[in-house]
Amino acid sequence: MAKILDLQAEVRTQSGTGAVKRMRKAGNIPAALYGRKVKPSSIQVHGKTFSKLLEGSASDNILVSLKIAGEEQLALVQEVQHDYLRGGILHIDFHAIAADEEIHANVPVVTVGEAKGQKQGGLVEAIHHEIEVRCLPKDLPESIEIDVTGLEVGQGIHVREITFPAGVTCHLGGDVVIVMCEEPKVEVEPEPAAAPAAGAKPAAAAPAAGAAAAKPAAKK
Repeated sequence: MAKILDLQAEVRTQSGTGAVKRMRKAGNIPAALYGRKVKPSSIQVHGKTFSKLLEGSASDNILVSLKIAGEEQLALVQEVQHDYLRGGILHIDFHAIAADEEIHANVPVVTVGEAKGQKQGGLVEAIHHEIEVRCLPKDLPESIEIDVTGLEVGQGIHVREITFPAGVTCHLGGDVVIVMCEEPKVEVEPEPAAAPAAGAKPAAAAPAAGAAAAKPAAKK
């Protein structure tokens, strides 16, 4: 299950480009906290602390307990905006949730084992790399493991065949295929052009249209 990580945060009292630049220069990241049961607020978190938190997480679904002005707020990291040109993080969105509130999240699919079909040259492919699940925050899994050991070529694993952790339900229908063992792909090489027979003369080129001149009629 996903761990709930402690993260210190502070309320932002200043706004604007200049304030944000000073904040980032001091090593902090601007962030926003919002949710159905909380008033939206602007906060900031320590940059290096949050970066280490991201690096140590095995899943994109990160649950944090924000410590703000002596109070705690459970939240899900909703979005992280990266600066791909200069590096670092530009902004973070936190979605405030309650411990007894069911959440929706996309959880990565992880295949386990070697399928029977792979020994026959088949290829195991995830049709869905993520599965949307519903659960309480404490039951949120880091990934959904699917055992593909018994999978043969041409077979797939459906949602109804997956054992989800206790307290976790899937948003997809039971007939949806999540993992498939595809048939081996055989590449057909083009046949080489036949070589001309030894001693054979090349075919005479056909005369161009209108190239042959008509003979003049005999004089009487």
